[in-house]
Amino acid sequence: MTTPRRRARHLVRRWWPVALAVPLGAAAGAGYAVVSHPSYAASAYVLVVPQNPGEAATATNFAQAYGRLAGQPQVLAVAAVETGHTRAQLESLVHGTTSPDAPMIEITGTGTRPQEAAQTADAVARSLVSFANTSSKDTSVRLVTLAPAAEPDKPTTPSAALDVAVGGAAGLLVGALVMMTRRRGEAAPPEAAEAVEAPVEPTTPATPRPRGEEPPAADRAGQADEAGRTGQAEETEKMEKAEKAEEAEEGEEAEGQPGKAAAAKKSAEEPPAKEKATAGSGR
Repeated sequence: MTTPRRRARHLVRRWWPVALAVPLGAAAGAGYAVVSHPSYAASAYVLVVPQNPGEAATATNFAQAYGRLAGQPQVLAVAAVETGHTRAQLESLVHGTTSPDAPMIEITGTGTRPQEAAQTADAVARSLVSFANTSSKDTSVRLVTLAPAAEPDKPTTPSAALDVAVGGAAGLLVGALVMMTRRRGEAAPPEAAEAVEAPVEPTTPATPRPRGEEPPAADRAGQADEAGRTGQAEETEKMEKAEKAEEAEEGEEAEGQPGKAAAAKKSAEEPPAKEKATAGSGR
């Protein structure tokens, strides 16, 4: 098998979770975009106008406050009658947005159809203007509709490109996690290989003792024991020889040969010359 083919097989064996998960994730995102219901959004704009010239900062502050009231029940109750939705439904379909440097409120309404989204935004904008203008003498500001909502041309959700991208990213993440799990499983050694044998300590060779140096106490004790065993063996041998000589003497006396028995007894009592030399060297 050629080297490029081996490399290709190695890459496929290593990266197949990612190569499989990314297309599956993208396909799942595309399927969601096809089966999900479209949602449209339309925005209406309300302007806060000060009654006294030179109070632009006051108008901006009131715009911030009225922008928070766009989703409150006192405003949504009137709009719910006009749109045919309940107040709870309008709370999830409408929200207000303000600008920190302009006295303007953006009211965005959503719906399953373009006309429904535009009607919802306009109804909430009119209700907010009526609610705020009832107290214009106290606030010194008035609200006017700057621009009504226009019907959108295309839905805001779902977005096929965005859903496919999100699905592919999710597939990439899942594939990477699978790869990491497989790599850890392959790199983990078996339990038998984890056991480590204890190192064998090298034996230290015996150091020769210099001449004239007294041997250690343990060596002296061993030599004493060996000498004791040697002496005991010699005594036992002498006793055996003496017994044999006595037996021989008794036999000779019985036969009338006392001289030979006495010679044998004398030879048994006297140790041989080799034993004398050994005893002298032990001393």
